[in-house]
Amino acid sequence: MFVLFSLICVKLSLRYTGVFGESLSLMEGDSVLLNNNVTTIHEDDDILWKFGAEKSLIAQIKRENQTFPDERFRDRLKLNRQTGSLTIMNTRTEHAGLYEVKISGIVVYMSLYCLFSYFSAHLPVPDITRDFSQNSSSSSSSSSQQNCSLMCSVVNVGHVTLSWYKGNSLLSSISVSDLSISLSLPLEVEYQDKNTYSCVINNPISNQTQHLDISKLCQTHLVYIVLLSAAGSLLIVAAVLMCCICRKYRKTGSKAGNSTIFLRHKSVRSFMSVLQENTLQSVSLIEA
Repeated sequence: MFVLFSLICVKLSLRYTGVFGESLSLMEGDSVLLNNNVTTIHEDDDILWKFGAEKSLIAQIKRENQTFPDERFRDRLKLNRQTGSLTIMNTRTEHAGLYEVKISGIVVYMSLYCLFSYFSAHLPVPDITRDFSQNSSSSSSSSSQQNCSLMCSVVNVGHVTLSWYKGNSLLSSISVSDLSISLSLPLEVEYQDKNTYSCVINNPISNQTQHLDISKLCQTHLVYIVLLSAAGSLLIVAAVLMCCICRKYRKTGSKAGNSTIFLRHKSVRSFMSVLQENTLQSVSLIEA
């Protein structure tokens, strides 16, 4: 992983009034010279370089003897015997922090504070997804039927800004200075929107862009609506056809029922006539 360090040094001097700073940039693995702006030092001057909030001693020149007691900087430090300037070689992220140099003697007393801030040169590509939670929470509103809710996300990032763009125009952004954090930024667009949208993550030295494909992420919802509407229409047509068939069947069934009743009525009359004739014949025979 490549990292850019932003080095800001502020030198305070008791001899000279005022405060001035110097800003440098370097990649991880580069070397950096922390210059105390002293041209020469005396033999009896002691130079102490300290690091971090705890002010750990990392380099010392004392009467021509050099020592480097901090293991974090093993084989990475080089002291200039004439000026006392410190060179840090093969820089790493753990070398980011506060540096201080103190020079003893009658010439000058100064403190040089150098603060590293670092930025990753390799950023992840943002991930754009549908935010269904927004749609479900606002499903009762008419706008939710016309808008597509999206979410742009990145994970394990620090010192970055995450932004939504419409064309070249900035819509929204969020920044973070912490390390190893996850960021998310919402966006809502119309389903029929033809504009170009992109989600961008960036820091001072790098950026990554993910373009929004509305037809891929949002049009699937439209297809679902169209299919649902078509299915509903088919159900309505089927219901109407069923009603027509049932009505026709009822009419046909009514006529058939009337014919059956009529036939049954004729059969009963014929049966009664035959029964009456047979009864009369039987009576005649008895009388005879």
